[in-house]
Formats: sequence, structure tokens, C-alpha cells
Amino acid sequence: MSGHSKWATTKHKKAVVDARRGKMFAKLIKNIEVAARSGGGDLDGNPTLFDAVQKAKKSSVPNDNIDRAVKRGSGVDAGGADYQAITYEGYGPGGVALLIECLSDNRNRAATEVRIAMTRNGGAMADPGSVAYLFTRKGVVIVPKAASSGGSALAEDDLLLAVLDAGAEEVNDLGESFEVVSEATDLIPVRTALVDAGIEYDSADPTFLPSMSIPLDAEGARKVFRLIEALEDSDEVQNVYANFDVSDDVLDEVNA
Repeated sequence: MSGHSKWATTKHKKAVVDARRGKMFAKLIKNIEVAARSGGGDLDGNPTLFDAVQKAKKSSVPNDNIDRAVKRGSGVDAGGADYQAITYEGYGPGGVALLIECLSDNRNRAATEVRIAMTRNGGAMADPGSVAYLFTRKGVVIVPKAASSGGSALAEDDLLLAVLDAGAEEVNDLGESFEVVSEATDLIPVRTALVDAGIEYDSADPTFLPSMSIPLDAEGARKVFRLIEALEDSDEVQNVYANFDVSDDVLDEVNA
């Protein structure tokens, strides 16, 4: 998963500054509304909302937009949509398995947009359950290496010391950042342990990690990346998970 994780991290950073910024903002706002609706508008009492707000702030979403989303979601202000979580399964080029998470107030529209993106980019929809078993729900926290409170580069041993007792299972080096993996139920304790240790983090999200990965060459990687980006271009799609792996050399060739 190292190649996949590095690609996803790099892509996220680039997306913040390109023409897709507006779409990213809309998806982050949608996450805030849903979190506030399910757990209330108090950030201290709603860890899911806290993380959604933090993620939006780190992506430079204006505070006014965040505040309005919290109020809509919690019912303080009118106008919030009734978003439903929907997951689709499918296969991409090379037999890569895909889990596609949507938040939508219109199931038919979401299904249509996902199907169109898949069929136009070499993918195919799959029956429910035919792909999901290949993934496990985990908590993932991305910690930049420049996250130590003293201003120096964060050492992996110091990070491990901070998170192991909180439930972290492994720490992976992604180059400019570390990836802390835990059970999904331990995500909040791990995030809290980082805060208590004075270590900043970029994101803390429940995610799906594959139990096995399919290695891709440069051409295969380009096709899969194209499909995932087409899916993520949809306002209905929040997250796309895939079981591919690309080596550092292949990633460099794709990014060249």
C-alpha cells in the first residue's frame, strides 16, 4: 500500500491548489454537515465533527463556510440536506478492486454518476459484497514529519512512543509524512494521544485498507488513476478505495 498511500497523499496536496479546489471544499462541507447531524454541533462532544472541521481548516475552507455547515447539520439553521451514505463496488483496469463511498441526497443520481465514470474509464460495477471482503476498516492518521512541537523533524521512534499505547498497529514512512494505522475504533484515542504529545497531524480518517494488493506498471497505474480521478470529480463521491500498489519507480514515471 505504500505506493498507493504516497500517490493519494501527493494527489491530495495538488488538489488543494488546482481547479478542483471548489469540489474539495464542497465535499469537506458535506462531511461536516453529516457529522453535525449525527452527533450534534458541539465539537468537544462530537469527535467525528471535530476531525471533519480540522480537515476542512487544514484545507483552507473559510471559517464562515464551516460555521454555517455546522449550524445546518445540527439544525440551528435551516437548509441542510438529508445526505445518505451509499457504497458501490466495482473493478478497474487490471482487475483492481474498488470501493466507492458516496454521500448523496439522491440515490439515483449518485448511482448514475458512478456508473458513467466507471464505464467511460475502463471500470465495471460489481455486485454488493463481491469486493468489500477484500478490504478491512481501519483508522489512518497522516502525520507530517515536521510535526514535533520543538520545531525539529519528527522521529519515527517518538511517534511510535506517543501512539502505541493508544492502539496504533503500525507506522509507515511515506516520505514527507508518516501514516499511523489502527483499528477504526482506536482512531480517536490515537488522535488524542498525538494531541496530548504535542504532535500535529494532517488528517485522521476511518478508511478501508486492502488485505492484498495488485502491483501495477506505469501504464496500468495511469489507467487506474484516471478512473479514480473521474470518480472523485463527481460531487456525489466522497472517497474511493482501491487495492493497487505502485512502486516508487513507477510512481516517479507516472508523475514525470
